[in-house]
Amino acid sequence: MQVDIIGVPIDLGADRRGVDMGPSAIRYAHLQQKLAELGYAVQDEGNVEVPIAEMCSITNPKLKYIDCIIPMSRRVAGAVATSVQAGRFPLVLGGDHSLSIGSVRGAARSKKIGVIWVDAHADFNTAETTPSGNIHGMSLAILAGQGDKSLVQLWDEPFPIIDPHKIAIIGARDLDAGEKVNLQNAGAMVMSMEQVDRFGMVTVVEKAIEHISRDVDGIFLSLDLDALDPRHAPGVGTPVPAGLTQREAHLACELIAETGKLIGMDLVEVNPILDIQNQTASLAVEFALSALGRRIWNGHS
Repeated sequence: MQVDIIGVPIDLGADRRGVDMGPSAIRYAHLQQKLAELGYAVQDEGNVEVPIAEMCSITNPKLKYIDCIIPMSRRVAGAVATSVQAGRFPLVLGGDHSLSIGSVRGAARSKKIGVIWVDAHADFNTAETTPSGNIHGMSLAILAGQGDKSLVQLWDEPFPIIDPHKIAIIGARDLDAGEKVNLQNAGAMVMSMEQVDRFGMVTVVEKAIEHISRDVDGIFLSLDLDALDPRHAPGVGTPVPAGLTQREAHLACELIAETGKLIGMDLVEVNPILDIQNQTASLAVEFALSALGRRIWNGHS
C-alpha cells in the first residue's frame, strides 16, 4: 500500500502558537524513511495551504478564526478524499486538531467509517458550550453533526459526517461540563483514563473497536499527542497530567492495526516549541509505525 503524507501546518484552532510547525518536526523525525523501511511506498504530498494567524481575524470570539478554518478544512478534506479514493493511506500531520474537520470528512466521502479518537480531550464542544472559543475543541462534535452549521456542512453535504454511535474516545481526562452533556446526547463512547486504569488498555481498545467497527468500511484513527502523559510527550499545547504511557499508546495502535480496517490516521498537536529534543514528534512517528503494522517481534514463541 502507498502512504500519502499530508501536512497541515495550522495553529488557528488553538490558543498557543507553534503547533503549525508540527508537520516539519514529524518529518524531521525520519517519518518517510521509517515508513519505507516498513515496506510501504511513500509519497509526501507536501503541506495543505493554511494562512498564518496574522492573515486572519477573529470575527466571532466563540468560533475563533472560523473564516480561515473553513477553507482549510475543505482543502484537507479534498486531499484526504483523493488519497482514500485512490486506495492509498492518508497520514495527516498536524497542526492542531481542527484539521480533523477536514481529514475525517475526506475519508468518509467514499467510505462508511468508524472513528477512534485518542485524546485527553473529547473535542465535543460547540459555540454554546466552549469556554475558550477554540475550534480544535469542537472538531469531533462538528463531525458528529453538532455545532455551527457552516462547519458542520462545510459544503452542502448531508450531516452528520460520522454517526455518533461510530465514535469512540480513548484516554479522555479533561472534559468541560457542557461538553459532557453534548457527548451524552450524541451517544458517543467515551473510554476515560479511569477506565484505562481500571480495565487495562487491551480491554478498552477492544471495546472501542467492537463499538465502532460494525457495518463500516474502515476505521479512521485520530491521535492527539496530548493523550499521553506530559512526561512522555512534553511538546503539546494543552498538556494534561495522568495520561497514557508510551507503551499504552503503542498498544492501542497495534490493536487497531490488527483489525486490518485502518484506512487513515491523524497525528496532531505536536508543538516543537514546547518539546524537548523533538521527543514528541519522534513518538508520533513511532505510533504511526505501530498503527501501520510494525511489531517488536513477529515470530512465534
